[in-house]
Amino acid sequence: MGLLDSITSPRDLRDLSDAQLDELASEIRDFLIATCARTGGHIGPNLGVVELTMALHRVFDSPRDRIVFDTGHQAYVHKLLTGRKAGFEKLRQEGGVSGYPSQAESDHDIVENSHASTALSYADGLAKAYTIRGEDRHVVAVIGDGALTGGMAWEALNNIAVADRSKLVIVVNDNGRSYTPTIGGLANALTRLRTNPRYEHVLDLVKRRLNAVPGVGPATYDALHAMKKGVKDALAPQGLFEDLGLKYVGPVDGHDRAALEQMLAQAKRFDGPVIVHAITRKGYGYDPAERHEADQFHGPGPFDVQTGAEKPKGRIWTDHFSDTMVEIGQRRPDVVAITAAMMHPVGLDAFQARFPERTFDVGIAEQHATTSAAGLALGGLHPVFAVYATFLNRAFDQVLMDVALHRLGVTFVLDRSGVTGDDGASHNGMWDMSILQVVPGLRLAAPRDATRLHELVNEAVEVDDAPTVVRFPKGPPPADVDAVDRVGGVDVLVRNGTKDVLVVAVGSMATTAVDVAARLVAQGIGVTVVDPRWVKPVDPAVVSLAREHRLVVSIEDNGETGGCGAVLLQTLNAAGVHTPFRLHGIPQEFLGHAKRDAILERIGLTPQALALGIVEDMTSLADGRSPIDVEQTT
Repeated sequence: MGLLDSITSPRDLRDLSDAQLDELASEIRDFLIATCARTGGHIGPNLGVVELTMALHRVFDSPRDRIVFDTGHQAYVHKLLTGRKAGFEKLRQEGGVSGYPSQAESDHDIVENSHASTALSYADGLAKAYTIRGEDRHVVAVIGDGALTGGMAWEALNNIAVADRSKLVIVVNDNGRSYTPTIGGLANALTRLRTNPRYEHVLDLVKRRLNAVPGVGPATYDALHAMKKGVKDALAPQGLFEDLGLKYVGPVDGHDRAALEQMLAQAKRFDGPVIVHAITRKGYGYDPAERHEADQFHGPGPFDVQTGAEKPKGRIWTDHFSDTMVEIGQRRPDVVAITAAMMHPVGLDAFQARFPERTFDVGIAEQHATTSAAGLALGGLHPVFAVYATFLNRAFDQVLMDVALHRLGVTFVLDRSGVTGDDGASHNGMWDMSILQVVPGLRLAAPRDATRLHELVNEAVEVDDAPTVVRFPKGPPPADVDAVDRVGGVDVLVRNGTKDVLVVAVGSMATTAVDVAARLVAQGIGVTVVDPRWVKPVDPAVVSLAREHRLVVSIEDNGETGGCGAVLLQTLNAAGVHTPFRLHGIPQEFLGHAKRDAILERIGLTPQALALGIVEDMTSLADGRSPIDVEQTT
């Protein structure tokens, strides 16, 4: 049995010798590499914080002292040190440990934070609460330099700086990267500090030489040491933090556990907020990760331990979007691209390589990205902001008031919409179609396959007087589903038998709907399946089709409340169409981590479950009964 197997709580670390702690660090890295090679996961960030996390748990007393990670995907080591090794064989899978902190898993996790730049605000409030309650507890916020590009982090720092009674330690985990290298003025300042060895080297040299002079040496050194802040400001920009009124310690080698412990213990003794600046390397200790140029194994799928090569996988939705953007860029010199620190994950890397002067990475700053896009549109360009669906939630006010109010031609491309699964509640892109329905003038498209993705992105960038949105899910697209007809702007995918059931399929649910149709036809039920393509606003053709059928069924991978089905029902009622209506979507709940297929089965968005429900509804209608929830009203 290795040392890792003997760790059931952070206090177990305090009984280990330096040699044992070094051995434990090595075991943790080996275990994480072996585990993530099978399951996939955020291996790079966690390899970079092994010594840092060990030092934190040796200096602070969790869970009495609270540790908040920003973002939470760098908490794997924390989970191992708090007794959760047993769940890692099913990391991010149903029944296994979450890829982020989880209150349900452990008292050591207080915040389930998996959206960046939030930890400092949580920590600010926690520390103030403990102060007001008279509790002698420390709060530690571990935040990466990438997360510091988010405006919310600086709003928090502005307030933390004047909370001089808060026992708050901010550890800046500075590895120069978020997904990819961190960009912006802050990043440049930290890079200068990270790569400038002169300050500590000069100070140590002076100290050694002056203290060696009998009598006058120590006194002279003390006098020179009073000039420390001036020397610091001349050689490195830690004044960035000190000018806010925050104490600053560092920089320190984030892979030197003993040095980290010394710095953290010093910070713990301060009577107020203090920043500890730790320099780490993402992927540290695993050569394939350290050499991985794109993102140093930020979050790969399963891979070969020896070579680091990911298991082969086909083209995903993002790849098709990437190709489309390059084609549009070649044809349209006014089209520009924006990403919020996710150039590779959202597929804009190819556009950047071809048109670097027309590509903007703004850091983890979705709000700024949206309003900057508004400015680009005001300046005569057509910006395309590609972002994960879950992260657009953070910029709703900017979409509403900065883009839509001014009727600007900005295209938002939402990757990983609908059920994404592995990363849990915070990453399922199940809110966007509900949130965006309230935005006047906005047009929203949901392609069913790769061909429609290409078509709809091209249509979206032609709109210059309103925001447009194109959303698509995680993973590989299905085989193309060709239309048998077009009514208005609506594609008819299936028309079989009498006009019994109209199935309105949104985006990725189209393939499911076609399968449902085949099952209904086998039961002698006539069915029409349509894909609206543009789901906002509702196409009048859908209203006409609904009037002609006995039952309308909507299927979407978005929350049921306020989504496409709910708006369609409102539209039908307003038009005097009272055809019985059944809405299928994602329940309004926070979905736990599991594979997409497992979640879809649990919530009833599978062909078998949907077809069974429709057969039951049609049977009730044939008997002259209106089953509960079939005839809905707004």
